[in-house]
Amino acid sequence: MEFTALQDLIRGIPGVRVVCVGDVMVDRFVYGEVTRMSAEAPIPILARRRELVMLGAAGNVARNVSALGGQVALVGVIGSDIEGREALRLVGDDGRIEGALVTDTARPTTLKTRFVSGGHQLLRVDVEDTEAVSTETSARLARTVRDVAPGAGVIILSDYGKGVVTDEVIAACRNSGLPVLVDSKARSFQRYGRVDLIKPNATELAHASGLPTGADAEVEIALARALELCEARAILVTRAAQGMSLAVRGKPVRHFPGSPREVFDVSGAGDTAIAALGTGLAAGRSLDEAIGFALLASGVAVGKVGTATVSPDELVEAALAAHMAAAEAKVATSARMVEEVARWRSRGLRVGFTNGCFDILHRGHVAYLAQARSWCDRLIVGVNSDRSVRALKGEGRPVNDLESRALVLAGLASVDLVAPFDEDTPLDLIRAARPDVLVKGADYAESEVVGGDLVRGWGGEVRLAPLIEGYSTTAAIRRMGGEGKP
Repeated sequence: MEFTALQDLIRGIPGVRVVCVGDVMVDRFVYGEVTRMSAEAPIPILARRRELVMLGAAGNVARNVSALGGQVALVGVIGSDIEGREALRLVGDDGRIEGALVTDTARPTTLKTRFVSGGHQLLRVDVEDTEAVSTETSARLARTVRDVAPGAGVIILSDYGKGVVTDEVIAACRNSGLPVLVDSKARSFQRYGRVDLIKPNATELAHASGLPTGADAEVEIALARALELCEARAILVTRAAQGMSLAVRGKPVRHFPGSPREVFDVSGAGDTAIAALGTGLAAGRSLDEAIGFALLASGVAVGKVGTATVSPDELVEAALAAHMAAAEAKVATSARMVEEVARWRSRGLRVGFTNGCFDILHRGHVAYLAQARSWCDRLIVGVNSDRSVRALKGEGRPVNDLESRALVLAGLASVDLVAPFDEDTPLDLIRAARPDVLVKGADYAESEVVGGDLVRGWGGEVRLAPLIEGYSTTAAIRRMGGEGKP
């Protein structure tokens, strides 16, 4: 998506209203560490560290609309139980979500509890009732849809197959006069009638059409077949790294390529996509623009852990990064460094940190950084700002400015992130990154390494990397006959 178009779209979202109807869940994530197996059975023992609770399914779609800056009315069913009260609390905590939840005392609130270690799910425990809601509850949901529809720009129908999306609820959505977008887990799309768009993923499209959905040509045939089997005006299939493909009735299939991104977790990426698509349409954008918005948003979501949301600032940063060279994308602020470290740690990766001026990059630097990287899974390099270098090395330094030094470092395969700092020491960066291993050159003693006590204090280690004799920035400047001069 073009950057200027993205900015215009984001500016138009505040005040936009979306209705989200469907299966509301509570997602609970229990994070911990597995270090041993049980003596009672061949199962891992999870030492619980923290727990996160958030709205899932249709609730996650609503969270994503809210995170993008829109107002959203959430219509769904909860039980008269602890999880139902948790769902109401989560709705109440979000100032942009209007709770329109119907309580059914005969049903439990759908709860999914995931146990996670090292970025991998060990087990998921579900509490749910997948039977269709009662006639009375269905009628109450339909009335609620009619009550909240006025003033909205679009209805998103999120059908996870838990019994909330009945024929009566679907009819209420279609009769609202608003565009209706469906995110469906069903094997048949026929039941939705003449809605505006259905958004399956590739696997769901394969089930609905009975055809393969790998290559573009296969997807085109599957989309044509799916349109024959339902009354929807359009089908948009999400295809992970391959982007999205759109079939509008009576028109050729069009493919929208995605941008390659490092994937941490696909949980909820479809929710993010449909939320961004609906929000873009509600903001008055064309379908093509809304699809571009959805591609960008879902691409950011898969770089996070759990059923994540994305913010306008993250979308702007992602759009800028898409136009950068790979090296430029590695240069990060302290805040982004912290986010990257959290993502790495969620995958159980070992984080290393080193720092320096790196004024004129030479063979010794390359060998040193390769050694540092061998001691960790991801290496952060803190690099002094021009002012900081001048304070340490004197007038005439640095020879190369900060941007040049940072980009050259980022171009090395051994470096995963470059974080500039303006202070005389990298202590603040070290506190923020909390590395597992802190690396300095062997010309230092361990007791002299800035931040060493901190790192050892939280269980990390300090390592000294050997240096190649005869290689230094000072020696290089001397050989050029310009010691101390730019």
